[in-house]
Amino acid sequence: MNYSSWPNLCALFFARAKELGDRNFLWAKQAGAAYQPLTWRQTESAVKDLARGLRAAGVEPGQRVVLVSENRPEWLIADLAIMAAGAITVPAYTTNSVADHRHILADSGAVGAIVSTPALAKKLLPAALDVEDCAWVIAIESAENGEDGAPQKDVPQDDASQDDTPGVEVKSWQAVLDAGRASPDDIDAGVARITREDTACFIYTSGTGGVPKGVMLSHGAIICNCMGAHHLLESYGLGDEIFLCFLPLSHAYEHTAGQFFPMSIGAQIYYAEGVEHLPGNLAEARPTIMTAVPRLYETMHQRIRLGVKKKGGLSEKLFNKALDLGQKRYHAPASLGPFEALQDRLVDSLVRNKVRQRFGGRLKCMVSGGAALNPEIGIFFTALGVRLLQGYGQTEAAPVISANPPQRVKMETVGPPLEGVEVRIAEDGEILVRGELVMKGYWGNAEATAEALRDGWLHTGDIGEFDVDGYLKITDRKKDIIVLSGGDNVSPARVESILTLQSEIAQAMVYGDKRPHMVAVLVPDDDLLRHHGSDAAALQKAVGAAVDRANESLSTQEKVRRFVLADAPFTVDNGMATPTLKVRRHVVREHYGAALLALYPKSK
Repeated sequence: MNYSSWPNLCALFFARAKELGDRNFLWAKQAGAAYQPLTWRQTESAVKDLARGLRAAGVEPGQRVVLVSENRPEWLIADLAIMAAGAITVPAYTTNSVADHRHILADSGAVGAIVSTPALAKKLLPAALDVEDCAWVIAIESAENGEDGAPQKDVPQDDASQDDTPGVEVKSWQAVLDAGRASPDDIDAGVARITREDTACFIYTSGTGGVPKGVMLSHGAIICNCMGAHHLLESYGLGDEIFLCFLPLSHAYEHTAGQFFPMSIGAQIYYAEGVEHLPGNLAEARPTIMTAVPRLYETMHQRIRLGVKKKGGLSEKLFNKALDLGQKRYHAPASLGPFEALQDRLVDSLVRNKVRQRFGGRLKCMVSGGAALNPEIGIFFTALGVRLLQGYGQTEAAPVISANPPQRVKMETVGPPLEGVEVRIAEDGEILVRGELVMKGYWGNAEATAEALRDGWLHTGDIGEFDVDGYLKITDRKKDIIVLSGGDNVSPARVESILTLQSEIAQAMVYGDKRPHMVAVLVPDDDLLRHHGSDAAALQKAVGAAVDRANESLSTQEKVRRFVLADAPFTVDNGMATPTLKVRRHVVREHYGAALLALYPKSK
């Protein structure tokens, strides 16, 4: 496939739709029923109708439209329709607070928004009312359900009616589609004017100050990423592939790897019902390629281990033998003797096939990204016959920069750069990236853009090195941004500042890099210590109440789940604070490392 010939993402989609026509494309469930498909032709029709409807509503090229929805066919339809209308999609997380939505709507200057459900609208609409430029909201679902329990899509939701939201016109999804069908069919001509350099979307990501910045990604940046992914995986013989989409599409990783890459190769996309339904959805969709974050692999690793231990006996022995032989084959393929090779084939049939069935039974590979993967987890799955490829990227790079090729996986690395990506290591060890995949900059933030983009190179803020085979290894983080094992970026400065707004907390240091959630070391206020100092339980309770209040102002991924009380304030004398009284996080982590790790449940 010649990715360099495509002028934009919409043109790529319409070409695929014309080619694949009545073949199934998007699969989703409603009200607990079985998966139902939309064909490429049906999806194309909806995209064009919605694009024309948006144009009829006054959307002009270059304007921004916020999209708030769980993963579903309407997400892709809305995303492509916004772009086909010449506008720019601004994805927003479903977990956003009213304040988060207000910032994104105001900062992006969005003229309107599309929201999927009444529950999500309850947080979006108050924010829209506070933002002057946001004139309308399109509601995919109404507040009422039909007799069959399926959401109705032909009327506005009750909670979002025009009477209840002065200043914001609420339109129903169906009404906009109908308006589009009655409008002139000018979408193809408009799409032909969109170039690879034009902005496709703003993906908001947290900065060191905690205020999300809008990363401007061009059509060409995402197409470049799709090209790199195709080159990486083409040795598998890409054909009628099936993807299971469950990471948030508002995240750059899933937006590219779980939506646009499958679209580019003519794959089918199944939308998962949620992480809690993932085992069942895997069995139903039976994906051939799957993208996920380390947290998923950590959870599945733990569940598999616990299940094997519970069975015990011969099952546990066979499992351990399969794991031992698989690990030996990974580290030294030629080291297996004839007898071990025979054992390996036996346990492949008795053990590894059962593990593969957990993922649907026809998985070619899983790609891990969004955060650093523990090499032991990767080797665990590889040893059990499930190919796992670790990659590396950033939102500012659309987002994948490098990945392990299936021909030779080195779990301690993130593989060589993708096709079309140039990477070099600066004198101070920082990883620099250049290529079409690099962002155009941060929306409305020239200072941050100038800091990140210098002489055409993206300064990632990560420290790394190349091994003798040209594989990239991440050795440290230059930035303070915490990346949870689920791939979410968290600004420690923002969380710490909100914690210390509480009168009971004098100082705070949060922790969570490569972990499932945030924890903290907290220094109680002097007055609180004087009042409760002799009563440890009362002190813990008072600080806990303060943390609960702080969490009300934090997003789901930022919330502090557990904490340990410091045995002394962070000072210059004990090395835990700088002369300007900034917390020296690495020193605090070293001192309280064992206590912090004890706050996380231990794997068995």
